[in-house]
Amino acid sequence: MKIVKKLLKGLLYLLLLIVIGLYIFDYDYILKGVRVVYMTGHSSAYIDDYPHFDNRTIKNGNTTITWPLHKSYNSVQSTDKLNATNEEMGTVAFMIIKNDSIWYENYAEGYGADSKTNSFSMAKSLVTGMLGKAIMDGHIKSVNQPLSDFFPEFSEGLAAKVTVGDLSSMSSGLDWTEHYTSPFSITAKTYYDSNIREILLGLDIIKEPGKEYEYLSGNTQLLGMVIEKATGKTLSQYLSESFWQPLGMEQEAIWQLDSEDSGMEKAYCCVSSNARDFARFGQLFKNKGVFEGKQILPAAFTEMATRPRFENGEMYGYGFWLSDHLNKKIFAMRGILGQYVICIPEDNIMIVRLGHHRGDFTAGKSFTEDFYIYIDEAFKMLQNAS
Repeated sequence: MKIVKKLLKGLLYLLLLIVIGLYIFDYDYILKGVRVVYMTGHSSAYIDDYPHFDNRTIKNGNTTITWPLHKSYNSVQSTDKLNATNEEMGTVAFMIIKNDSIWYENYAEGYGADSKTNSFSMAKSLVTGMLGKAIMDGHIKSVNQPLSDFFPEFSEGLAAKVTVGDLSSMSSGLDWTEHYTSPFSITAKTYYDSNIREILLGLDIIKEPGKEYEYLSGNTQLLGMVIEKATGKTLSQYLSESFWQPLGMEQEAIWQLDSEDSGMEKAYCCVSSNARDFARFGQLFKNKGVFEGKQILPAAFTEMATRPRFENGEMYGYGFWLSDHLNKKIFAMRGILGQYVICIPEDNIMIVRLGHHRGDFTAGKSFTEDFYIYIDEAFKMLQNAS
């Protein structure tokens, strides 16, 4: 019994030393990660984690615009392969939108049309849209305006060459390692730390900006800070005024913060909303910035955002992922667990998928295998209706 007590006491001392060490070496954010993830039975970030963070409301307007239902709404059953993939990947929402009307819609695991789940990196498309709106509103001159105009910390050397467009197109040369499994990575730190602004302003530019694509979430966080400073509004407020209200979103959304009160939105991720409202944003870009006859965003900006900027980054534009699957021009909002708003303008079709997991990456491709299955099986369903 004495041996057991000594072991327990030793273990407690070890845990205490670990906790003290985490605070001393500025890794105390890991404690929050442990509490939010492992102590809730998960092994990584998950679609329903927003209650464990401070959040800011993205208000919708007094007038909501409900998605019209296609005359053939839910008249065709999903294919066996789609059913199997959705079950394997834990899909909770799947939609096919044809000619700007909901053609097919299905929810699982108790989720529904009003259920909020984490956008993860689909938020990068939202922030790029906000950049376009800030340019349209005169808060930002153009995509070529230097980052240093907003943050003098980036006024010297390579940093002085970085533009806001470089941030949106993932080409800033920022000293950032995009790593999702290590608790010591800067990606984990910004997800759980309480001062994102301080972290980002302490980073360096280590590569020539504006030359090549390199996916780094820190780019979007910096871009969010630029928009915040340029507009004098929180990202949630500006997103509400610029898109959530004008697009008639059906539900309020929320955006995770690093801390309460004057906290900063995690610009690179973490808008919690539903499939229908996420789809509305994709629809705006599919229709070249027009909604209900109004030009919400400049057509030229939406076209620029949805085509590649660099040869080595042919699958990425400004805040949107790109694909030539089926020899079609496809662009998509994308989140790390297989959150998708897939837009296929030439067929006037959109596919929305939200869920817990994604598949493995396909060799030589920028998407995981499930992405292609969702598209292929959606077209099979549409063909079955004809």
